[in-house]
Amino acid sequence: MATKIYTKTGDLGKTSLLGGTKVSKAHIRIETYGTVDELNSYIGLVSDLVGKNQIQLFLKEIQDRLFTVGSSLACDPEKEPLMKIPDLKEEDIIRLEQAMDKMNEELPAMKNFILPGGHQAVSTAHIARCVCRRAERLCVHLQEENEFVDALVIKYMNRLSDYLFVLARYIAHLLDAEEIAWKPRGL
Repeated sequence: MATKIYTKTGDLGKTSLLGGTKVSKAHIRIETYGTVDELNSYIGLVSDLVGKNQIQLFLKEIQDRLFTVGSSLACDPEKEPLMKIPDLKEEDIIRLEQAMDKMNEELPAMKNFILPGGHQAVSTAHIARCVCRRAERLCVHLQEENEFVDALVIKYMNRLSDYLFVLARYIAHLLDAEEIAWKPRGL
């Protein structure tokens, strides 16, 4: 028999961080790792839309790293040293940079701001980029509230949002979807 997903322990608006510390479901730490989870879901959708190829394999790797980020954010910082939480590595950021460099080799130079759109996969990659930026801002907010956030998490989220922008352009390129340049009204 499957384990029940509901525990009823959060019915009063509290939840537990990894390590057991109870906090409000409105706590910024919960909002932050919830946004990382939302991002992970959008990346899963992008992955489904691009089909089985190298992009999909790399996106699965990113999803794994986002579970690492979420675990780090969901952990009570005072108890984390006692727990076995996977860590991000600088190599994870380097892999994102290398992937962007490789895609950029095939892309035309960008001369304008680009409106999201042109294909469902492109638009979804842009949504993922926006959610990633929000998650990054929330990580910075946590840090500014003197809540511990690993500096590598912020760096990874920053680079990941860059990657998702380049990926959106690259998907448009692969699908021969038009990149729509923003032309400000009145200029």
